[in-house]
Amino acid sequence: MGRRPPLVFIFTVTLTGILNNTLISPALPDILDEFATPSPRAGTLVAAGSVAGIIVAPLVGFLADRYGRRVVLSSCLAIFGLFGGGAALAPSFDFLLVMRLLQGVGSAGLVNLAVVLIGDHWSGGTRTKLVGRNASVLTVGLAALPLISGAVTETFGWRYALAVYTVGLVMAAVSWIVLDAGRPETIPRLKDQVSGVGDVVRQPAVALLLLAGFLVFVMIFGLFLTVFPVHLAEQFGLEAGTRGILIAVPAVGSTVMAFNLGRIRAVLSTRAVVVLAGLGFVAAFLTIGLAAGIAFLVAGAILYGASQGTLIPSLQDEAMEASPSEHRGAVLAVWVSAARMGQTAGPLIAGIALSVMSTGTVFMVGSSVAGLIFLIGLLGPFSAVRRDRPTEPRPSQL
Repeated sequence: MGRRPPLVFIFTVTLTGILNNTLISPALPDILDEFATPSPRAGTLVAAGSVAGIIVAPLVGFLADRYGRRVVLSSCLAIFGLFGGGAALAPSFDFLLVMRLLQGVGSAGLVNLAVVLIGDHWSGGTRTKLVGRNASVLTVGLAALPLISGAVTETFGWRYALAVYTVGLVMAAVSWIVLDAGRPETIPRLKDQVSGVGDVVRQPAVALLLLAGFLVFVMIFGLFLTVFPVHLAEQFGLEAGTRGILIAVPAVGSTVMAFNLGRIRAVLSTRAVVVLAGLGFVAAFLTIGLAAGIAFLVAGAILYGASQGTLIPSLQDEAMEASPSEHRGAVLAVWVSAARMGQTAGPLIAGIALSVMSTGTVFMVGSSVAGLIFLIGLLGPFSAVRRDRPTEPRPSQL
């Protein structure tokens, strides 16, 4: 599809896509204090930035397939930057809430469109490697950006931290310059486009990829990001600073595995990756649930991160492999929508579980979700063929 965009551009789009929540989280207490808003509304403010993605992400994918990547990605970046800037200037909490909701419309398609660009311009083992590198950029960003936002908020105030959102406007201009128009020669009827995407999604292997994506994000946002902090406080008496360090530990395993995904997939088939990742999650959650000391918690967290860093980009890669180019954006966006459903359902399920059982028991029971991923890999119609070894991109592509 025309000239290849620089990889640094694609990776920066990914980082822009995760700014939505990573910048605001450390600033939440300051925002609530300034607007004299009760703490329970913090969850509403965070959710406002991501809830639109459940519906908007598939729509963005359809539009990108229909009208080309450049016009859709540039529009998403501009919306993100414009309303992100509005959030930084918000005169009231309710105004900030509206800006976050509209900003979420722009951010909904950024991460998946970055992956789609990789799928458009690279194939085979090289594509697998670059999807992994993109995932490693994402995990590093998830660990580093909150630290930067916290430092800016503490030094200059939360409005300066949120002002970074305006980078979306700069990225929109860059997107228009570096991407070809890439519009289809003939725009299909909407009915035919929806039918074509439906045919791909109904393939058993693709349907199971969507289910696995949903389950992974149920575990990430339910077990780890919701139950794990409570577990650390209630069972080990750890303060917020130490909890923050342990919550960041999985980024080590996740980044290492994602960065080396090309090498991993040259050795392991899709089936093997899903099976081993499922087993890794089971072992990680049982270790955390039964841990008698910090060392076991760290070991479980690293194993959890390694499983996550291998499985998520592999699922994205397989979704692209199963999708023809004219439906790639929509199919990957449907996968993202399934993941966001898991992101929403996970904390709700975890909250119910915590009301009736201890945190350690929740982890042990929750490991059964990981067991479902193991069964999906074991019994699903996935390929047992390994990816070809990736070739290094030329320096001009970086």
